[in-house]
Parts: sequence; C-alpha cells; structure tokens
Amino acid sequence: MTTVLVTGGTGFVGAHAVAQLLDAGHTVRTTMRHLTRQGDVEKMLDAARAPHRERVSYLAADLGRDDGWAQAAAGADYVLHIASPFPGAPVKHEDDLIIPARDGALRVLRAARDAGVRRVVLTSSFAAVGYSRGNTDRVFTEADWTRTDEPGVAPYIKSKAIAERAAWDFIESEGGGLELSVINPVGIFGPVLGPDFSPSIQIIKTMLDGGMRAAPPMWTHVVDVRDVADAHVRAMTSPVAAGQRYLALAGAPLSFAEIGRVLHASLGEAAAKAPTRAAPAWLIKLMARFSPRLTELVPQLNVVRRADNTKIREQLGWTPRSNEETVTASAESLIRLGLQAA
Repeated sequence: MTTVLVTGGTGFVGAHAVAQLLDAGHTVRTTMRHLTRQGDVEKMLDAARAPHRERVSYLAADLGRDDGWAQAAAGADYVLHIASPFPGAPVKHEDDLIIPARDGALRVLRAARDAGVRRVVLTSSFAAVGYSRGNTDRVFTEADWTRTDEPGVAPYIKSKAIAERAAWDFIESEGGGLELSVINPVGIFGPVLGPDFSPSIQIIKTMLDGGMRAAPPMWTHVVDVRDVADAHVRAMTSPVAAGQRYLALAGAPLSFAEIGRVLHASLGEAAAKAPTRAAPAWLIKLMARFSPRLTELVPQLNVVRRADNTKIREQLGWTPRSNEETVTASAESLIRLGLQAA
C-alpha cells in the first residue's frame, strides 16, 4: 500500500489532498506544527466525507526547524509538500516570508531524499510565474518566471518564486534519485471544510458579508481547491510529470465585479450584499492613502494576467471545474458552515 506524506494537513489545500488520497486508497501521514491541531484536520475530513480515516497518522513538524522531518518522511513513497507560510498581515521584512518558504521547502526535500522517497510534488503558485513588471498583454506558461530582482515585487510573490527556484536547484545539485514536480495554482477557491481557507476565499466572504461596497477593478484566475488537490495526486504518479511544473487554472480571468454577478445569479438573496459593479481605479487609489491594506492593491488595479492550462490538461488528463461552479461552491460552503457574517 502506497504511503504519502502531506505537509500542512491543517490547511485548505492540504485537507482536500488528504481526503482525495484516502479516497484513492493510499495511506496518509500529515504534518502540522502542533499536534493540538489534529482535531481540526479530523473535522475537515469529516466535512469532506473522507473514507478510511484509520489510514491517517499525524506528526508534528515545523518548516522552521529540522526536528521531525526525518521521522515524517521515513517509509513514505511520495511527498506532497503543500505547507507554506502566508502573511495574515503585512510583514515587517520580506525575509520573514522568504526564509521560511525557501528553507522549509529545502528541509522537506532533504528529508525526502534521505528517506528514499520517489517523488515530491511541491505546491508553488502562479505568483512564481507571472508577476514580473511590464507588458501583461500576453499569455503566461510554465516557461515563465517572476523576476524577483525587480523593484516593487511583493514579499509573498517573491517568496514563492525564490522557494520554487531553490527546490529546482536542490534537485539538480543534491537531489540524487529524488524526482520533483511542481503545481502552480492561481487563486484557489472552492468548498471550504472549516475556518482555515485560502486568501482567495476571503474575497467571497467579504462580498457576502457586505464588506465590499463596490468591487475594485481587479481580475483573478480561478481554480477549485478540489482540482488543485487532484492535480497534486495526478502529478505524484504520472511518469511524464517528473521534472515538470504545471499551471493550474480553470478558464479566463474573472473581474471582482464578475465574481459578484456570479454570486447573485447562483445564490439570489443570499448574495444581496455582493457588489456587481466596479469602483473606478482613482477612487481606490485615493482611499489607499488612508489604508495600508488598500495600498497593496494599487499595483494590481486594471491589470489582467492571463495564463494557459494546456500543459496540465494534455499531460495529466486534468479537467478543472468551471469558474462559475467554483465561485458558487465557495459561497455555498461558507454559508453551510456558518462562516458568513449574519
């Protein structure tokens, strides 16, 4: 029976990945910084209706420390390295994100190599692909990289690109027989299993709660968390996936106003507070003078980044859910779990 180590089982993508691996018949072990979070994972697996829960084991391991990773990787056939730091608030220094992301990935890779793991599938991001400055009137592919030496690159974006680069460099110079595949998802939406969910879901929640009176003129690619987990599982065993990176996205980019309109069309009165019109960019820029949170949005106003999912569809047979289904599932799960403000 195949044993798979999933880092970050307490997270949005990690919990869905554990559930899908169990459904596929694998034995799963998952890591978390503190075993006090085991109950949270179990509740999310309940919400996902994951079978064979007796096949899950839980281990404590922190991306910032060496302790625990050798034990976690021992005897594993594959590793899905999904855990990664994400800022809940603006960081004081970019290294507060870059160092944990890079060094954490290298800790997992070293442990996997030393344990004789066949392949690691690393969760990176579209942030590592398409966030360089300059002309965005093009379609990004897996051949593109965000240039981290440009001025103004946000710390989170920089951390994802640097961590992924470090992972590929490690495989080339020190990996031995270890294989690496990388998934680069865009904004991750879809059904939440508990209060831990992606920043993209916060967009939906803010809209439903009435915290976004008008939509900023911004666009995002969309991908369902279930499809992101499926991409990891496919890349884990596909012979062609070794040494490859894959952009994971559904359809064309959606504007925030379009997201609001999808919510109105699918949920009716439950989405009454969601905006369906965009605010002018000048207004957002004016408001940003008084709000650090809005200041971070200014470089993204009226910028549309487009990416291509041909490679993952053709090489892995991956078929994502539509933008509309994904956005609707996000909102319905927030309402079902009582995570929407009254």
